[in-house]
Amino acid sequence: MAKSSKDTQLIELKDTISELNSLVRSLEETIASTKKTLEDTTLERDNLKEQVEYLTKKLFGSSSEKRNHMAEGQITFFDEIENEADFDEAAKEVESIAEELNSTSSSKKKRSTNLERFKGIPVRKVELIPDSLICPDCGSELERIGEELVRRELEYTPAIFKVIEYYSVNYKCPVCTPDKKQPVIVKGKDGKAHMLHGMASASTIAWVIYQKFVNGMPLYRQEKDWKQYGVCYTRATFASWVIQNTDEFFKPFYDYLHKKLLQRDILMADETPTQVLKEPGKRAESKSYMWLFRTGEDGSVPIILYKYSPTRAGETADNFLRGYKGYLMCDGYSGYNKVPRAKRLACWAHVRRYLYDAIPNGKQYDYQQPAVQGVTYIDKLFDLEKKIKAKYKTYEEIKNARLELEKPVLDGFWSWFEKLKPQKNSKLDRATTYIEHRRRFLEVYLEDGRLSFSNNLSENAIRPFTVGRKNWLFSDTQKGADSSAIIYSIVETAKANDVNVYHYIKYLLEILSSSALNESTFEKVTPWNPEVKAEIQRRIDEANKI
Repeated sequence: MAKSSKDTQLIELKDTISELNSLVRSLEETIASTKKTLEDTTLERDNLKEQVEYLTKKLFGSSSEKRNHMAEGQITFFDEIENEADFDEAAKEVESIAEELNSTSSSKKKRSTNLERFKGIPVRKVELIPDSLICPDCGSELERIGEELVRRELEYTPAIFKVIEYYSVNYKCPVCTPDKKQPVIVKGKDGKAHMLHGMASASTIAWVIYQKFVNGMPLYRQEKDWKQYGVCYTRATFASWVIQNTDEFFKPFYDYLHKKLLQRDILMADETPTQVLKEPGKRAESKSYMWLFRTGEDGSVPIILYKYSPTRAGETADNFLRGYKGYLMCDGYSGYNKVPRAKRLACWAHVRRYLYDAIPNGKQYDYQQPAVQGVTYIDKLFDLEKKIKAKYKTYEEIKNARLELEKPVLDGFWSWFEKLKPQKNSKLDRATTYIEHRRRFLEVYLEDGRLSFSNNLSENAIRPFTVGRKNWLFSDTQKGADSSAIIYSIVETAKANDVNVYHYIKYLLEILSSSALNESTFEKVTPWNPEVKAEIQRRIDEANKI
């Protein structure tokens, strides 16, 4: 039976509706896909914009992360922050605290007087006598009534090179000689055999080391400088002096300091890239690393050691700290997880840096910005740390003060942190990821008053290497990099113990090249030994005599 026209029309309408529904679904999917693409594009654009702002800030902005709200007085809102508080409320609270901090102006640093600047420098007094001591009015002899300071000058004496030739003066006996086949001859001796590698004296080698590893002057520049004084040595000779004497005399002493380091309860670590041109199996452009390990703020003598490694692999830390049991403060690098028996601490300065980098350009004081709020929390913790260290002297008091004053701030910080919902792949997202992965390490410092709040001591200790690296750029060989690590260790340990570096290096070369290289000798020449400090001061006073 043929279908009626109405049935046919109905079927066509149903087909049309079905096609339209399919078209609607297709359009909805297209719209959803387009919307998702637009969201992804917008997100990518925002992230790229943020990256451009970040790089612009790094390139043209202030290099300091310091803000002007490091103030006296405790922030009270941290003690009562509620879990229900949203970002608007947090922003108001942070802003009020920032105003409180900004209202307290820090006093200007007092300028040093000339007497303070020249403390320890010998003074030569020059008296300006009148041309005539006869009274111009009556002709009587003048009487001295006093003196007054006219001016003060700081005089510098440049380096002086001289060659010292040692001659043995020989004597024979005029009485015994005729009666003997062999004459009786006596030769003069100074009792000090030259054990250093090369013709250079201890003072010369110490000066080459001081210029490069303290003043950052590369060997090729020292070569040119020496020519100005008429001494024509090549940089290769300088390098030979440094490497051979370091390997012979400083390396055993470095190993002794390493042993003393591992006996401590608290250590800190950091690492930075370096470049070695002639390294087996690697291209000249490849990165190597200089690691730093130092003692913490435990009140004992500081020891700072560098360690060169071709890689950044965690095995370097594991091998160097083999057998160590104690606390280890370091940055967020996972390679330190290789040290099995060390209890990790994380650095709050690194957390602050990540949050500071997440602040949009020009928004450093916009307290509606979550990153600004996070930085404000951490600034308060740094402020409390400074005040606690200034007020309390014992480590037990410091620990208790931290628990009383800083723990509420930490609780507020974590409450704030848990509410963060950063844009994916943004700087703030990276900061929150960094913090989340290290959260379990960030409050370990509360366990002991000797523990550090940040890893700034390590960063300060490794900075001389990074500054020097800008001048000499790279090491030529692996042996040179090893020698650099050893010398930087001795230099920075001497500086940390308030010992003059040049005179200490010279002293070490003199003693270690003429003594048995054992632990008894090494303990006697440590920079914290009172007798060593007295000897170095004596040498400084002797050198400054006029």
